[in-house]
Amino acid sequence: MKILIINGPNLNLLGKREPEVYGKNTYQDLVKFLKKNSRVLNVDIRICQSNHEGKIIDYLQYAMKKRYSGVVLNAGAYTHYSYAIRDCIAAINIPVVEVHLSNIKMREEFRKTSVISDVCAKTFMGEHFESYRKALEYVAKKN
Repeated sequence: MKILIINGPNLNLLGKREPEVYGKNTYQDLVKFLKKNSRVLNVDIRICQSNHEGKIIDYLQYAMKKRYSGVVLNAGAYTHYSYAIRDCIAAINIPVVEVHLSNIKMREEFRKTSVISDVCAKTFMGEHFESYRKALEYVAKKN
């Protein structure tokens, strides 16, 4: 089983950007966490990150083309307004699980809406790295 993990804008700044919200762990810490948990679940993962909306769409289409079992997506700020990413998720016909380190429902007003939630299989948020672990488990159990 192959799972693609896509991280959106500014996630490469983990540990530096608003540590009171996103924690002090770095992006490299997240990558190590994901690799460790993928071994426990016995799944193959590919991890990518982009600050560019079009590149995230390219990754989603790549997941379909390469027949990934699912996608774990932290779309970052694109969560709140990218109808292009939403349309792509709807089109690729593989489960996409939405992930957020923080609880977007408890954040600023503009962050409370996710335009991608209704086309995602499930959403995990507010548990920092644990949100990712739960998303990986969810995809692994679905397949």
